[in-house]
Parts: sequence; structure tokens; C-alpha cells
Amino acid sequence: MKLYKEMKRVFIITAIVFSLIVTNCKADNPAGAGAKASAEGSVVQLTDAVFKKTIFNYGSSKEWKFEGSKPVIIDFYADWCAPCRQLSPLVEEIAKEYDGRIVVYKVDTEKEKDLARAIGITGLPTLLFIPAEGTPRMSMGLLPKADLVKAINEVLLIK
Repeated sequence: MKLYKEMKRVFIITAIVFSLIVTNCKADNPAGAGAKASAEGSVVQLTDAVFKKTIFNYGSSKEWKFEGSKPVIIDFYADWCAPCRQLSPLVEEIAKEYDGRIVVYKVDTEKEKDLARAIGITGLPTLLFIPAEGTPRMSMGLLPKADLVKAINEVLLIK
């Protein structure tokens, strides 16, 4: 079972890196447009253009280089997705509880198809955990809050 989990983790990391390396999409939005920031401790809506500016510019770089300074969680969702609607309040709770320590984004995959394709999103909901240093990890499906907190503590190295 441990070998299976390790193989799954390696596969997910490889899929993320591969999709970032081989995909070259162009942003439809002007640079800087599309991040709708609200009150502190809240989830920020993320667009392809802002992703390229603040997370990783997959269009100009082939090697993963995180542009941010704080760990990030990105929730890839769609309005029609029932599990996404169930996960959304948990993601908002996480944003409030970890305010100042992590940044939490949401990406509407119906509006940001190029970004979802570039990241390799194949199922919803999908959470992308990006540590300040190191390799991003992805989790698909609805997770209970305890699993979200565990992933934050283990992947993003936040205690």
C-alpha cells in the first residue's frame, strides 16, 4: 500500500511537471487582469494571465519556478460540479484559518480553459498545493477538512 501511494504521488508530480513543460498557451486577458481580491483571509479568483504573472509563466519557461513568496492552494472548480460546491466552503475556511501564511485561489475551469488544460486538470474538483519551495502536488476529488489540513501541513510545510 505504501508503494502504491508513493507511485501515485510520483505520477501526479510527473503529470504536473509534464503538462507545464509541453503546454504553451496564450493568455486572453491583459496582464494583471482577473485577480479579484477581496477581504484578507478570503479566496481570490485567479485567471490565466495572473497565474502566469504570480505563480508560474508556463508560456515562457520550461522549468518549474514558483514566482510567489507564500505557499499557495489553487481550487480548480466549475459551477455545475456538485463536489466542487461542497468543497468550496472548506476552501474558504482554510483561507481564513491560514490567513497570512498561505494564499488561496480559485480557478473557474469553464472560464479559464487554457489554464486548466496547461495544468492538466482532468477531473473536478482538483486542488493544486504549491509550496514556497519545492514541487507542487495535486489532489483530485472532494476531501474532508482533516485531509486538507494534513496536506497543508505536509506539502506546504505549515504547522
